[in-house]
Amino acid sequence: MAQEDKQLSLSPEDYSLLTDLYQLTMAACYVGEKIDQRQASFELFARRLPTGFGYLIAMGLAQALDYLEKFRFSSEQVDALKSTGIFANAPDKFWSLLAEAKFTGDVWAVPEGTAIFPNQPLLRIEAPLWQAQLVETYLLNTINYQTLIATKAARMRDIAGNDTKLLEFGTRRAFSPQASIWAARAALAGGMDATSNVLAALKLGRKPAGTMAHALVMAISAVEGSEEDAFNAFQRYFPQAPLLIDTYDTLAATRLLAQRVKEGEMQLSGVRLDSGDLVKLSQEVRSLLPEVTIFASGDIDEWEIARLQRENACIDGYGIGTKLVTGVPVNGVYKLVEIDGIPVMKNATGKVSYPGQKQIYRCLENSQLKQDYLGLMDEDVSNQTEPQTDYFIKLMVQVVQNGKILQKSENLEAIAKRTAISVASLPPETRSLENPSLPPMKISNKLQELTQKTKAQRI
Repeated sequence: MAQEDKQLSLSPEDYSLLTDLYQLTMAACYVGEKIDQRQASFELFARRLPTGFGYLIAMGLAQALDYLEKFRFSSEQVDALKSTGIFANAPDKFWSLLAEAKFTGDVWAVPEGTAIFPNQPLLRIEAPLWQAQLVETYLLNTINYQTLIATKAARMRDIAGNDTKLLEFGTRRAFSPQASIWAARAALAGGMDATSNVLAALKLGRKPAGTMAHALVMAISAVEGSEEDAFNAFQRYFPQAPLLIDTYDTLAATRLLAQRVKEGEMQLSGVRLDSGDLVKLSQEVRSLLPEVTIFASGDIDEWEIARLQRENACIDGYGIGTKLVTGVPVNGVYKLVEIDGIPVMKNATGKVSYPGQKQIYRCLENSQLKQDYLGLMDEDVSNQTEPQTDYFIKLMVQVVQNGKILQKSENLEAIAKRTAISVASLPPETRSLENPSLPPMKISNKLQELTQKTKAQRI
């Protein structure tokens, strides 16, 4: 293997350099202009949702906090940056800052598993300007991707119902080995039952789940004589694993298995269909194997699950890969909203941001989302509703203070439970797969006033 290929392997110690160049050049500029230590606030949010989505499920906070806790630059990394020649004019203090780098700021965030909407911050960083700037790329990377996967998993769970088994099979389609681990975590936190990714499952304290591939059937059939031999061999070692029955003739395989079950020659826990007309095939399999669990796979997503349900497919569970771990991204952004107590905003066409440190105020009535307000921190929005209400939940909570994490990492079961409750609280039209509509969200009076004032000062 070439030396440069070996160097592309990634370890947590590399994460501080896993950033865009302009983060570092801007930090050097801040140092030169002597504003690097000014207290800055950046918020991470999505201006709009992916097409067809009515909500997002916030995810990735745990990995973001782990990154901030380990934020460092080694002497080798500093030397590597110097060797590029790009920073030849950077002030000496820039290098000393990197050498002593440590995140010392505060973090506010919505808990993982919370449903959020456009312009609502998932996370806010309050730190010296140079620190808050340098962490942008990694935070967007982990939060955008995990939020996408968790949202898709939550939508699939919502459509499939609680009794349907949902397995994450996306490792081979995820965009990198690291992404496959994040996808498995986010899928489980979004409501899926298990993952086929062995490393992710073991790291997360879960049992991996899976079936078999066509290769085993073809290999043993070729060597030992028949598809039946392949089924026998796999059952010999893994008697509880579902059998993949569509390698050759799905119905012929089903009849064979049904006869053997009827004669008491084998016990069969499940079968998997990976191709063909899943509605017709599943119905015919059910008629022949009425007590056997039927799994389906092959480019499954929430719309396909909904279609199969409408057409009365007899499917008990799904293995979901490509359509879960890929797709239109969550286009979260990370914008400066305040520096040294001075509110700032972006006012470009189609990319306006709201100034100031913000809070999301959520009003629930009988566990159902009634109204969201996007306002300033510690603002009283109770008198802005009709009728007035005092019952608002503040979604953003402080999770880091002066660089120290304030809370223990939540387990996936707790996050998955929050996801389920959060999705169940949304209006049906927001959960819909067809032209979903956003629930009502108002901009608070004080935030509107601050936005107009800030906009006027910058014109």
